[in-house]
Amino acid sequence: MRLLAIWIVNALALLVLPYVVPSVQVASFGTALMVALVLGLINAVLRPLLILLTLPVTLLTMGLFIFVINALLFQLAGNLVDGFNVGGFWPALLGSIVYSLISWVLSSLFFSARKP
Repeated sequence: MRLLAIWIVNALALLVLPYVVPSVQVASFGTALMVALVLGLINAVLRPLLILLTLPVTLLTMGLFIFVINALLFQLAGNLVDGFNVGGFWPALLGSIVYSLISWVLSSLFFSARKP
């Protein structure tokens, strides 16, 4: 149940994203659900492999290359899902950062740890 709720929260974050980054466009809530699923799969499968393969570059840039990896994976999701358009590398970079921030804020609002 929690996984489904996180998926919906990420889709909501994707729906808010075009208002902050106009170069990123999401056609509908169904598209946002599909993109959230694709991004989750990409981040679970490809991201660890890419981080491992680019570890020397990541170390040389003191971790900043991970932003490039995130932007490229965000752009890949834009190429894979119809109705989700990313305007290029820089909008993908800004979009991935803003998407992460919005998702984090929404997750902390909905899933805050309440102690009894």
